[in-house]
Amino acid sequence: MFVFGTRPEAIKMAPVILEVEKHPDILQGIIVSTGQHHEMLRQVMHIFDIRPDYDMDIMEAEQTLSRIVVKTLQGLENIILREKPDMLLVQGDTSTAFAAALAAFYNKIPIGHVEAGLRTGDKWRPFPEEVNRRLISVVADQHYAPTQNAALKLKGEGILDKDIYLTGNTVIDALLMVSQRKFDIQKTGLKIDPAKKLIVVTAHRRESFGAPMSAIMNAIGRIARKYEKEVQIIFPAHKNPMVQSAARDILGEVNNVDITEPMDYEPFVHLMKAAYIILTDSGGVQEEAPSLGKPVLVLREKTERPEAITAGTVKLIGVSEEAVFNETEKLLLDKKEYAKMTRSVNPYGDGHASERIVQAVMHHFGYTDKKPNEFRA
Repeated sequence: MFVFGTRPEAIKMAPVILEVEKHPDILQGIIVSTGQHHEMLRQVMHIFDIRPDYDMDIMEAEQTLSRIVVKTLQGLENIILREKPDMLLVQGDTSTAFAAALAAFYNKIPIGHVEAGLRTGDKWRPFPEEVNRRLISVVADQHYAPTQNAALKLKGEGILDKDIYLTGNTVIDALLMVSQRKFDIQKTGLKIDPAKKLIVVTAHRRESFGAPMSAIMNAIGRIARKYEKEVQIIFPAHKNPMVQSAARDILGEVNNVDITEPMDYEPFVHLMKAAYIILTDSGGVQEEAPSLGKPVLVLREKTERPEAITAGTVKLIGVSEEAVFNETEKLLLDKKEYAKMTRSVNPYGDGHASERIVQAVMHHFGYTDKKPNEFRA
């Protein structure tokens, strides 16, 4: 059974679902969508031609984290009792993933954790994801670590070697599937000026709501105004009202800033391909952009994805207005600094993570004697 509720979960779980479908003589997948991000989930499932067997549709306006967890626990237990899955897979660190893992644990169902072992060491950053993923690790039976660093974190927490599978990240599987398709970005209605450097921005983290989000928007506004003739900025704004209000209040009247609705995954991948610089607090974008050769400035104080920072394609810059402005300006002006960050080195995956995860599941149930070969960056 696959359980997911947000767009990033669906993107990263889709390659695993598609890989399971290649083994119908051994495996059958039951797909459960909690609907935490209902509209955005539909977009992703259409791209990968995936249809949920169950849609819990838990979303309410301005609902709390507690409500997400309670509604997922209650609704999922009924589905688990009806379907009696042999294993339940969750992805990442959302409240849906935590609640689904807990529901499986309560019903003594083995749990596989896709993208296990990410840590910042600070339970408030990111909030609530850091604690969600730590708690999932406590109850999981198989841990699919995307990187060597993530695997070491799990070992440091006492998880046995035999339960850790170094797989790479499934987001690279998804990215390579989608980026290789032909796509005309102009079909989205976006008017991209080829004479300007395109900056793509995403920001949605809860710990950035309020003053940090305003600081980010102010910095983007300063860049846009100072480099109006040289730069175009596109900001697909998350539907959360805290993001929407900050973006439109501060950037709504800036000529060369386009605030759009959240984009489908496929056009967003091709938007990233067209970008000159990417500013983001998204984990997935930090993982994807190195495969596209795009420098990424991370709008966070801490990240659980240090590998690309070490590789030099990603830079952690924080959320102060001056830092965001200065680091963005540096990449616009300093060709050497820009060139250093455009090396297409991706420490997160090789496009075969989903194959390793499915082989790990089959190994767990005795359908193969071999553990999958480990991912090597």
